Amino acid sequence: MNTHPPADNAAHVLVVDDEPDLRTLYELTLLREGHQVQTAGSLAQARALLAAQRFAVVITDMRLPDGLGLELLRELSAAQRPERCIVITAYGSAENAVESLKSGAFDYLTKPVDLKQFRAVVRSALQAPAAAGGVAAAAAAPPQAQPASAKAPEEDDGGPAGAAALRRLIGDSAVMRVVKQSIAKVARSMAPVLVRGESGTGKELIAMAIHACSHRGAGPFVPVNCGAIPETLLEAEFFGARKGSYTGAAQDRAGFFQAASGGTLFLDEIGDLPLPMQAKLLRAIQERRVRPLGDTHEEAVDVRIVSATHKDLAAEVQAGRFRQDLFYRLNVIEIVAPPLRERREDLPALCQALLARIAADTGAQPYRLSERQWREIASAPLEGNVRELENLLHRAVALSEGGAADTGNMPLQFAPPQPAPSAASQQEPPDQPASQPAALADAPISAADPGLPADLKAWLSEQEKQILIRALEQTGFNRTAAAAKLGLNLRQIRYRMAQLGISDPSADDDADDNDDDPG
Repeated sequence: MNTHPPADNAAHVLVVDDEPDLRTLYELTLLREGHQVQTAGSLAQARALLAAQRFAVVITDMRLPDGLGLELLRELSAAQRPERCIVITAYGSAENAVESLKSGAFDYLTKPVDLKQFRAVVRSALQAPAAAGGVAAAAAAPPQAQPASAKAPEEDDGGPAGAAALRRLIGDSAVMRVVKQSIAKVARSMAPVLVRGESGTGKELIAMAIHACSHRGAGPFVPVNCGAIPETLLEAEFFGARKGSYTGAAQDRAGFFQAASGGTLFLDEIGDLPLPMQAKLLRAIQERRVRPLGDTHEEAVDVRIVSATHKDLAAEVQAGRFRQDLFYRLNVIEIVAPPLRERREDLPALCQALLARIAADTGAQPYRLSERQWREIASAPLEGNVRELENLLHRAVALSEGGAADTGNMPLQFAPPQPAPSAASQQEPPDQPASQPAALADAPISAADPGLPADLKAWLSEQEKQILIRALEQTGFNRTAAAAKLGLNLRQIRYRMAQLGISDPSADDDADDNDDDPG
């Protein structure tokens, strides 16, 4: 008997499960939350109830006597019904969970169901906007670009915060309209999203827009650069640690999962995560529970996962460097961040926005590009994408004489000094050590020969420094891209930059390898 009368804003919830005890448990839990509940023990009963009325939320077990709960999801999606669906799957059935999300489920729960988590998921589903078929459509096929006159996604979803986040994705090209439409659709559910794209294409901004447009927009957004964390600290950073669990742990500390509770955890450069940590991350994502380092008990976590990479994860799986089950779990819905070469028509808007931001940050007068500079930008390869473009504009403003005029001082390719022989260098006094590579290559092996460097270690360090600077400047000081050019990983190039005293002239260190600037 319902001893808790429904509240004025009570939601109508349908529970579908063939086990009477579980059905009663779910019903009582929801009644205590003030909702109106109806129950069904089979697909046939559920279909009859759905034909008679509409519900805010449908909670269904995966396996029913007359079929699968997925059938109900697909029917609701095909009929463009507004119900948010939650699927309950068997313990460890990652494939079923992923399949349910791809079929349009808002979220899933794993048996045995934790009632606290059960209430939290239902609460999230009720807060989410109704959007029939949106997630299923986004997972099944990429959206088609709408004409420019079509209603912009920011008018539909996420409120002011979501609209502002979408506006930060500058550009109205066809590929950018596809990205914004995808964001508006996938934001409505808890389905994991993988953002794929080259370095500097704006992957983090896409993740922020997904968060801002979702019902979790008021919660925390926690970005994590998976390639920048020392391997020995990964578990403590992700899952937290108890006091004394390792040397230096003077007190309990929360991990990324706990910090993102009620919000979104953004795993940037997920392809750089070591294999042992991939297994632990997979379990945390599937079971929604983490065990802090040094603790004997797990704790439930409530986060949505959005990940990003510039790598081809399918190829990484084939090469044995990335777990197939984790890839399958993360890649429920994929959004591709297009490179600048595929949206050249967005360059004027990007330049205008970046120059305005540079002026606001530096307090300088707005900088205007000359026609020659516009032509140079339009023809530049910009392999570092928006990050390289921003560095290029920073350089132009820094070298300008008047600050707001047509100065023509924009080098499109940074040109570090090249060690090449010159007439002046050939006339150096014979006792001055040569510093040119050619001089060393042509010199006979003799300790007394002035062609040898006086300090081999210093000479080699200088050559390494020049090579690193050249790679960094070619990629707009995008460390991830520069490292890839040189066959290094992110940690190695950061270490060498620190040892050689190399710093980014146009970005502070707090931005530490933020490859995804506006765009």
